[in-house]
Amino acid sequence: MRKIILASASPRRRELLEQIGVSFEVCPSKGKEQTAETDPGAMVEELSREKCLEVFSGMDQDCIVIGADTVVALDGKILGKPKSQTDAVHMLSLLRGRTHQVFTGVTVMNRECGKTEGITFHETTQVSFYPMSDREIEDYVAGGEPMDKAGAYGIQGKGAVFIREIQGDYSNVVGLPLARLYQEMKNMGIQIKG
Repeated sequence: MRKIILASASPRRRELLEQIGVSFEVCPSKGKEQTAETDPGAMVEELSREKCLEVFSGMDQDCIVIGADTVVALDGKILGKPKSQTDAVHMLSLLRGRTHQVFTGVTVMNRECGKTEGITFHETTQVSFYPMSDREIEDYVAGGEPMDKAGAYGIQGKGAVFIREIQGDYSNVVGLPLARLYQEMKNMGIQIKG
């Protein structure tokens, strides 16, 4: 069984892989997340590829590296992680009572017996919020949960109370589309179940 490496420091991505019984190591990429890409799907694919390749190129043995990047888009405008509490309040004010999209890009690189192959894809999930009062938004932001999350909310945490409906993969909103990842790796001939 080749070593599987997650090129992400996200505790949520770690929990998702653990949930399906994958044995893996964590080696976060250290590069700056920069892209000139404005299309959300293309952006997360590019950023996931950069993260994955950075870690993969530093490995000298056979291994599998998984890189991922997530953004929220509303009316085509990309919302990343908030830079401040004020920024988080602004993002949530835009999202309340509306439907937005969550894009997660994933890149998998595999080296086996001197042969290297890779795949990059993205998954999209529609998320609809209930209306939220200014007070609800301010209290949620003050609790700190939104600060390291794309779109300034955590669907798997306290932010769940604001979600009216989702269409698509729940784990994609958390940060890693597990079912699609499993299928894509299976198609590459990689068994990821521990």
